[in-house]
Amino acid sequence: MNATAGTPAGRKLRKAALMASILVTCCLLCPGGASASGVDDAVNLRETYQKLIPRLEHNQFKRQLYLDSEESTSTLKGEVYAVMNYPFATVNGAFNDLSQGPLNWCDALILHPNIKYCRTTSGGGNTLIVNVSTKEVAEALSTTYRVQFEYDAATTGPGYLQVKLHADQGPLNTRDYRIALEAVALGGDRTFLHLTYAYSYGVIGRLAMKAYLAAFGRGKVGFTEIADPSAAQAEYIGGMRGLMERNTMRYYLAIDAYLGALSSPPDKRLEQRLTDWFDASERYPLQLHEMDRQQYMQMKYDEYQRQQTQQ
Repeated sequence: MNATAGTPAGRKLRKAALMASILVTCCLLCPGGASASGVDDAVNLRETYQKLIPRLEHNQFKRQLYLDSEESTSTLKGEVYAVMNYPFATVNGAFNDLSQGPLNWCDALILHPNIKYCRTTSGGGNTLIVNVSTKEVAEALSTTYRVQFEYDAATTGPGYLQVKLHADQGPLNTRDYRIALEAVALGGDRTFLHLTYAYSYGVIGRLAMKAYLAAFGRGKVGFTEIADPSAAQAEYIGGMRGLMERNTMRYYLAIDAYLGALSSPPDKRLEQRLTDWFDASERYPLQLHEMDRQQYMQMKYDEYQRQQTQQ
């Protein structure tokens, strides 16, 4: 046995080797990557699942989930890989429907505290108009940022789904927003899901986000532990990567809550989605707690009503 295997340096080497293996696979999966077909994508995603099994089964989230983030001089990206306890047909039916898919995305996205409005363009279609706030409070639409997402046609194969949302411009001088969801059937009424959330920025955008973090994000952290494993107390990533990780997790929890409520009667689904999202987010209070249950539920009921009536 390697003498360094149990040391902090050894653990870091093992993590680096695992991430290198995952990145080789993921270069074919992430937005902008090229692959021959949905069949190839399904194979790649299943291989990623096999590599991630140890991290899916042993982590801080108390669910089969792995979260990662990256920051460069011009981009931020967050990724969630998770085993979902829903049949693939449920996931595929919710998001791979050209007539209802964009609307379903809106019903999922509105669960995020910073999403204040989401509707498809007049007459339906594949364009989503989304209003985003930089604050987790009730807010008039006139003071929010409007972002226009294009819903790309799904890529499919046997037991495989990939859907992409893309927006050229975002808030705080950010651009090139990408939300990509892909899923593959695991069998036994389980689905392996990969969610990617990313955007780009220039110098002005970076300065604007740093100003936002100083004003509204001070002291907030993400999920990646940055302290040495031998440290007495955990320490988590902050700054722009912390912001990305919080939002990526919120979007994942929104997708999970949306899918979970599909088994409820139609008139009970909104309440079920809101309840499930809030309960799930409160499992990570250090990262995700912003308000109490009553505040969240009332804010979202009002925003959902506005979403149904206002064009």
